[in-house]
Amino acid sequence: MGRRWPEGSDEGASPSETPPSSQEGDPILKLIAGKLEKLCPKLQWVGYLSTVGVYGDHGGGWVTEETPGRPIQGRSIERVDTEEAWAAEGEAAGIPLASLRLSGIYGPGRNAFVNLARGTARRIIKQGQVFNRIRVEDIAGATLFLAKGKMGGIYNVTDDEPGPPQDVIVEAARLMGVVPPPEQDFETAEMTPMARSFYGANKRVSNAKIRAAGYQFRFPNYRMSLAEMWSTDRWRG
Repeated sequence: MGRRWPEGSDEGASPSETPPSSQEGDPILKLIAGKLEKLCPKLQWVGYLSTVGVYGDHGGGWVTEETPGRPIQGRSIERVDTEEAWAAEGEAAGIPLASLRLSGIYGPGRNAFVNLARGTARRIIKQGQVFNRIRVEDIAGATLFLAKGKMGGIYNVTDDEPGPPQDVIVEAARLMGVVPPPEQDFETAEMTPMARSFYGANKRVSNAKIRAAGYQFRFPNYRMSLAEMWSTDRWRG
């Protein structure tokens, strides 16, 4: 079943920090609690799509899968609880389970080009703020890679290059040949509480673990990714 992209930063990336399903947690877990092996006797691997929001704020410092989680938003706290619950189900059933911690999701149909074309792109400036991103095709690729290898554990699925969100807008505008929107100071910019909350966590997320396991990202940074979408005219979705 389709789901609306959650509200994200103005560069077009969705920070992937919505709750697992609802305020009451993951409904699938309630259905399979203690019965995963019985209900799915041929199941060989489970993947749970989580969020880098579980790391919380690190003042722009680097985090890895070994970094203790300290989420600052209720929706990310729910993700931690759900990760742990799924891990327990996998262990009880003897099935490898991977939690894929995703950064801001973007791709065809959801990107800075779309926002620029709609006139909704904004350059929000918050000193020192950076975000990671992940192209949607690399989420699918990483999931397939881990599934084929029946690899369990926690993996950050994110690009190589965390950076300021306004830089993405500027690069997309350059490729489109348009003038980027004016800068707006974060402190005085009109933003919804949800959009503003994403700027409360500042960190650089490492993808070294999944790279060391053998996964090769198709779109390791936003510049080559934007260039590909623009040159192939796939940015509209």
